[in-house]
Amino acid sequence: MSTVSDSFDIEIAKTSRINEVDFENLSFGEIFSDHMLVCDYKNGAWERPQIKPYQNISISPSASVFHYGQAIFEGMKAYKDQNGDAWLFRPEDNFERFNKSCERLAMPAITKEYFMEGLHKLLKLDQNWIKSGAGNSLYIRPFMIASQAGVVASPAKEYKFMVICSPAQSYYNGEVRVKIAETFSRAASGGFGYAKAAGNYAGSFYPTRLAQAEGFQQVVWTDANTHQNIEEAGTMNIFVRIGNTLITGPTSDSILDGITRKSLIQLAKDNGINLEVRPIKVAEILEAHKNNQLLEMFGAGTAAVVSPISGFGYKGEKYEIAPQEDSYATFFKKTLNDIQYNLSPDPYGWRVKAY
Repeated sequence: MSTVSDSFDIEIAKTSRINEVDFENLSFGEIFSDHMLVCDYKNGAWERPQIKPYQNISISPSASVFHYGQAIFEGMKAYKDQNGDAWLFRPEDNFERFNKSCERLAMPAITKEYFMEGLHKLLKLDQNWIKSGAGNSLYIRPFMIASQAGVVASPAKEYKFMVICSPAQSYYNGEVRVKIAETFSRAASGGFGYAKAAGNYAGSFYPTRLAQAEGFQQVVWTDANTHQNIEEAGTMNIFVRIGNTLITGPTSDSILDGITRKSLIQLAKDNGINLEVRPIKVAEILEAHKNNQLLEMFGAGTAAVVSPISGFGYKGEKYEIAPQEDSYATFFKKTLNDIQYNLSPDPYGWRVKAY
């Protein structure tokens, strides 16, 4: 069945696949909801967006994305509360960061109407895929690729903006141990590490695989110039607690301006937690561990929200971090989850109705 809604064409799936899904045993990012949003950029303008049944797309093998890597994305979640209402978390921040990534990769900005209204319409259509309950959510992946056919080494003239959704449960369960990078870097100064570009993640897979072979789950990236400062933990921003001081690195052209990161900084300020935003040296972490002052390390990001780090490796040595009764990570995760699931007041206006 096809309908026209404002500036969107909507085709509703004839049958839903939701009854085929075991929501109690989900693998992250492998199952997708019934519908997707698609919008093409041609002749210097965005065409009329479509919401249609989730399906494969047809694209030329010479499409620029395959050859020159013009591809960006965002990661978001929708949460359902105990009353059955669904919520987004700081979606306008995702929209702004998406277009910041577009600018850095010479891609056209998507309009706010198509991004925000597209999300609301898509989520309303697939609202049954958003399950209530702690840890349950619908992961939302807006992305854009260069779709123009041709292998000329220049920015494409045609693009495809899409949004797909995947039901999710708690992410990064269990203990996480990381290896602090000694030679590899996630991004370089002057590069595009601050953009959510596909290439940033592709380049991280090989060093991560090497770390995993040594028994670690992720890599803590160090700066490309000196490898003396830590920058990110896997695909997340990183926080370190030395004594009762919480430290996170400043954003830069090599560090992603994480939305969860910004939220934790605000929560720390409002809850009397001593916070410093400054570079963090590997030597400082090692010294703090030696003096029993390294109380916590944790990653912060959309998928896991807050992921405690129980140990790390550096230059062939392994270091354990003892669990803390007054864990900042636990406090942050609960406080943020309570806002996201509408279990507590939201004094910041971060929670936005999904539809």
